[in-house]
Amino acid sequence: MSLLCVGSIALDDIETPFGKMDGVLGGSAVYFSLAARFFTDVRVAGIVGRDFPAKHLDGLAARGIDVSEVERSEGKTFRWSGEYLGDMSGATTRAVELGVFGEWKPKLTPRQRSASHVFLANSSPRTQAAALDQMESPVFTAADTMNLWIERDRAGLLELLSRVDCLFINDGEARMLASKSSLVSCGREIVGMGPSTVIIKKGEHGSIMFDGGRILPLPAFPAADVVDPTGAGDSFAGGFVGFASGAGRPSPESAARSLGYATVTASFTVSRFGTGGLDGLSRAEIDERYAAFRRMFTGL
Repeated sequence: MSLLCVGSIALDDIETPFGKMDGVLGGSAVYFSLAARFFTDVRVAGIVGRDFPAKHLDGLAARGIDVSEVERSEGKTFRWSGEYLGDMSGATTRAVELGVFGEWKPKLTPRQRSASHVFLANSSPRTQAAALDQMESPVFTAADTMNLWIERDRAGLLELLSRVDCLFINDGEARMLASKSSLVSCGREIVGMGPSTVIIKKGEHGSIMFDGGRILPLPAFPAADVVDPTGAGDSFAGGFVGFASGAGRPSPESAARSLGYATVTASFTVSRFGTGGLDGLSRAEIDERYAAFRRMFTGL
């Protein structure tokens, strides 16, 4: 089994109550692949500008992530600047420079198209659909989205949802998409839009998975230190889809375990600035935390 992630590779400027860092490695595809690599082989489809430091791609490759076919173009790399205040439950975006990612049209290579699992990280539904159109015969397809696309391209998003197996979405976006206040009602309605599995992320309050007719709520791992929430949602998706890819064809049992591994993997992400919480992490540490989490709950 192999996993392709299609998404952004970025440079981030981040400020939280614990400090500030500028120009650090970021982007949805980066956080996703750093998490998924513990469970399966990961390939990345994305684009960077001429200003992107080669050391970042080298670092991803050194961790076993296939970035050999990432595109490089004239212009600037996608850059995000944001700040977390108070309880850091959400980021205040200061600036977004889409750079070369703004006009990017994925052109997947034969190796990328042959992946058994694909994750379409947050971007325009039209961009996500263009990548999906090029896939050969994936076993499992998953996507993420955000409020911008729900507001500006609902038709494109609904078309995409009719074609994917799994959707990751946060609680506010789920309510926006389904126009309901109850998250249970939202999840059921979104399942009716196409994906057989819908995972609603609730930040520090955990997640709810709607998988067929089953509903599985799961709290977040009780992490003692939250330094930087950037990338937590993408690494959560990476843990889920990565474990699912390593487990083979989807099943109710693997879906539940995937959700557990997604939860504990994301708990490492928030412990340090940028990708630092995932950079030096080992599968043994993830398994140890998963075992501790499993002792708290049954059914994982």
